This record gives sequence, C-alpha cells and structure tokens, in this order.
Amino acid sequence: MPFDNLIAGEWIAGPQRGQNRNPSDTADLIGEYAQADAAQLDAAVAAAQAAFPAWSTGSIQARSDALDRIGAEILARREELGVLLAREEGKTRPEAIGEVTRSGQIFKFFAGECLRLSGETLPSVRTGVGVDITREPMGVVGLITPWNFPIAIPAWKIAPALAFGNCVVFKPADLVPGSAWTLAEIIHRSGIPSGVFNLVMGRGSVIGDPLVQHPGIAALSFTGSVEVGRRIALQCAERGAKVQLEMGGKNPQVVLDDADLAQAVELCVQSAFFSTGQRCTASSRLIVTEGIHDRFVAAMRERMAGLRVGDALHAGTDVGPAASEAQLAQDLRYIDIAREEGATLAAGGGAAQCHSGSGKTGFFVTPTLLTDTTPAMRINREEVFGPVASVIRVKDYDEALAVANDTPFGLSAGIATSSLRHAVHFKRHAQSGMVMVNLPTAGVDYHVPFGGRKASSYGPREQGRYAQEFFTTVKTAYTLA
Repeated sequence: MPFDNLIAGEWIAGPQRGQNRNPSDTADLIGEYAQADAAQLDAAVAAAQAAFPAWSTGSIQARSDALDRIGAEILARREELGVLLAREEGKTRPEAIGEVTRSGQIFKFFAGECLRLSGETLPSVRTGVGVDITREPMGVVGLITPWNFPIAIPAWKIAPALAFGNCVVFKPADLVPGSAWTLAEIIHRSGIPSGVFNLVMGRGSVIGDPLVQHPGIAALSFTGSVEVGRRIALQCAERGAKVQLEMGGKNPQVVLDDADLAQAVELCVQSAFFSTGQRCTASSRLIVTEGIHDRFVAAMRERMAGLRVGDALHAGTDVGPAASEAQLAQDLRYIDIAREEGATLAAGGGAAQCHSGSGKTGFFVTPTLLTDTTPAMRINREEVFGPVASVIRVKDYDEALAVANDTPFGLSAGIATSSLRHAVHFKRHAQSGMVMVNLPTAGVDYHVPFGGRKASSYGPREQGRYAQEFFTTVKTAYTLA
C-alpha cells in the first residue's frame, strides 16, 4: 500500500519516495514512504490555517473525545505498533511496546487537559474594572521530531498542540517514517476535522528548513541535535516565532562509596546501554568515587558480559542495533577517539554479530565501557548517542558534583547513594532539568515536565500541564462594569 503525506484530510503522494529499512536486517524493506516538497509543505500550512478558526473555538469536549479515541486505539494496538517501531528504529520489542504504551497514555492525559485549561479573574486597581486572564492557542504549530523515539516524541508534541486548540504540521525524522505515518492514520480517523493535523514526510534539507522559516507557522517545537536546534532558534527569533528546543545531553551518573553496588550497576547498565544508548537522557558519564571504583568497574564488566546484542524482534535481545549505518560509524569513531586520548577499553569496543546466529546484516555494536578517562576528553564532552559509557574516577562527593556539572549540557543527572544528605544536596545542586536518585537517568513519567538546562533545552518545558506554556499564549482582558 502507498504511504503518502496527509494534507488537508487527503493522502497525497510526494514527488519522490524513500525506503524505510530495518536496522536489524537491512534486507527487510518496511515500506516506501512519500517525501514531500516545498509546495506540499505550503499546502499543509495553508490547510492548517484554514482549519484553525473553527478548531480553536470549537467544542473542547469534541477535542477531548478525539484525543481519547486516539489514545485508546494506540493502546489497543500496542503489540502491532511495537513490532513496527522495533523494525524501523531498532529498540527491542519490549522497549518498543513500552514506548507505544506511553504514547497512548499521553493522548489520554491530554484528552483530560482539554477540559482543565484554566484562567484567572482578578480585580483591577481601578474601581469598577474587572480583569480576566485566559490562555488561547498559538495558531499553526510546526513539529519536527527525531528518529530515536519515533512515536513517543511525536505524541508528546501532537497531543498538547491539539488539546489546546492549535493546528499542526508534523515533520517526522526521515529515518523512521513508519511509526509517524501510522500515528497520522490513527489521528486521521479520530474525528478531527480535515486540515487540523497534517503530515509531511521528507528530508530536513527539503522541507525542514522551509517549515522553520514559514511565515504561517506561529510556533515551532523541535527535538534533535544542538547544531540544528541553535540554527532553528536564530531563524525563529528573526521572524518572531515562538520556539521550543530539546537537544543533546551528556548526562552524569554519580556512584558514591556508600551506594548499593548491585543497584548502582543495574541502573548504570539500563541508562547507558538499553535502547542502544540512543536516548538524550542516557547516562554516558559514570562518575565513581575511588572507594568503590574498582569493584564497580569489575561488576559492570561482569554484568555487561551477559548482555545479548541482536535483532530487536528476537526474544532475549537486550541491546538492538544502532538505528543506521551512519550512527554505527559514529559510535565506533568515538570509541577510537577515546582510546587515542588515553582511555582504557574495559569492555566491548567494536561492531557485533547478531546473537541469534541468523546471519542477518544489521548495524550491531557491542556495549562499551571505557575507564581511565578525564573530564576534558572528547568522550566526556560530546554526545555519542550510542551504547558507550566512560568512567571518571573522583575522590569524593564534592569532586563528583563538580565533574557532573562540568558539561555544556544539563538534561538529566543521577546519583547512587544511601546518604540522604548527599541525595538532598545533589537534587538541589545538580545543574540539570531532571535529577534521579537511585534510579536510571533514562526513563521519565508522561504527566510531569520534561526538559533541561544549558545547551540541552531552550524554551518552555514539554509534557504534563507545563506543556500549555508553549502551546498557548496568555491574554489579559479588561472590562468596565
């Protein structure tokens, strides 16, 4: 079947099609997906603009019902959609089903938020004057999402955008159009009017830049690299568009001498290597105090030896493939750079074979642990986005905190400790948007704010009730009685 763009309620073929292949098995062609051009992008924005007046002022119950139907269908099809996600992105099947489940829960949550948007009524300082403070939708919002969470990140942008009365032009990552198309098809059948939601697939160089710069886009939400995010921020500022950016991370996981060793090892393995390390919240810097350092490294090596790398759909796989050949090459390049700069390879370190022995050609990489690293090394400064973790030995908690904060990023930070004093101090003084105590740095709830500081995030937070800060604008109205 054709996988086309959705514009003004119609499925429209693009001038070209791109192949979507399975990174666990490159012979597996998932489908050929339409790639839009600038003219189709213009048509999608125009359709959203035409639909906005009725959608933004229409029944909030109708909005709520539509979002609830979307969430219900996603949850009912979680197994099927999880398999699709695992095929195209490389997450293991259980992880993929978990991501799909979260996506359904997000739509269900924002179905309720449609009915909970509140304002204020205040007295004026002037006698006989009343003041109403309300929130209104921004207009047409552009959403650009990455390949590492191909249904969850679209869900946590699309659901609040629609809930608060905006119309949407959605551009997913070119690497993973399958989950995005299926989500769009579910939204299309939910009862949402034509033009309210539009899907344009294709390369960022062809439709991404025109979307960012389009005068019909009132607000732009982007998740991706720091380099692209900074360029988007400048482009949006130049034309006065509201912008929200979620970018990179170089997240620290501190392990103190008093930590439960088994617990610390497990949370580090989960944070650093699960989802093939392809999470902006992954902990790639393991900052370990000297009293536990050697035992920690030995325990990590033992635990890592039991990790099974292979086909994302195969039972027993712990770590799936890198999402693409380019990502695999980047992972291996950073391992080489670290060793050239003096790091010791403690575990892993190269391309891997699929554990199923099927002979499939995929982009497999062995989870890698590097020791004897310093904060100044590139492996501890730059985001790898793969199953690669480096260990930094420190003297004590104070040095651990200083090293944890010594980064241009500030998304998530974790600490493993049995000390309440250190846990409380770290929660307050870690320079990150999210802090985890005795939990993996990767893995967050859908009903609370998500975001970071420094180069990791720019603009209002995503998710939970805080999503209204980006997807609405505040109006203050005065009335003379």
